[in-house]
Amino acid sequence: MATQPETQLKAKKAIVTGGTRGIGRAVVEALARAGVDVLLTGTTQKSTEKAVEELSRASLKVFGFPADVSREEDVLHLYEFADRTLGGLDILVNNAGIGVFQPAGEMSLLDWKRVVDVNLTGAFHCSRLAIPRMKAAGGGYIVQLSSLAAKNPFATGAAYNASKFGMNGMAEAMMLDHRYDNIRVTTIMPGSVDTEFGRAEVGKAEKGSAASNWKISPDDVADMVLAVLRMPERTLVSRVEIRPTRPPRK
Repeated sequence: MATQPETQLKAKKAIVTGGTRGIGRAVVEALARAGVDVLLTGTTQKSTEKAVEELSRASLKVFGFPADVSREEDVLHLYEFADRTLGGLDILVNNAGIGVFQPAGEMSLLDWKRVVDVNLTGAFHCSRLAIPRMKAAGGGYIVQLSSLAAKNPFATGAAYNASKFGMNGMAEAMMLDHRYDNIRVTTIMPGSVDTEFGRAEVGKAEKGSAASNWKISPDDVADMVLAVLRMPERTLVSRVEIRPTRPPRK
């Protein structure tokens, strides 16, 4: 039986939020190596320029734009820049995220709002502006980088858990809203990843140490992003859970 060829990524146009380090940086590198034209965002001009410069030295062509995705104005400017620079949009990877970990009764409203505004509202801002561009182009792909915290609440994680539970619900509704516009939406839910963010969440173990080498690598998550993007257009992977094979025994 003949099979439909995988989706080709070369010359596709992508935005990756939170692309200066960690999972986002790994996704940017993987997409660029696959021939995708990538625009990454960072929270500051300095971090964004530094990431673009480092990737350029590795012979990867990427663009950068500083944006706080929780701010609608910043996202509007980001898409104006993307329209000029990329000339289209096929892929959006909503990766930008922060965490403030405190008992719910001790968390300030400011910290609560900041986590939810970046992790959830930021993904909505970026998706809302991506969808009409993808519809005009005949389709596209939105990848929401969520977390296993979206189904496994943990102490001190009230804001973070809420933002990721919300992201999963938003993503599934978005998929139902736009699947007939040929826009596919996938949620990827990693567990403990060996990044600066992951170490802040679960402890101070250093990368590559015996205490952290059991964790998922950012490159593993990036490989999964490429895998779902390469699925034939007839097939949608709606949700993926990624776990460490051998976490420490409790």
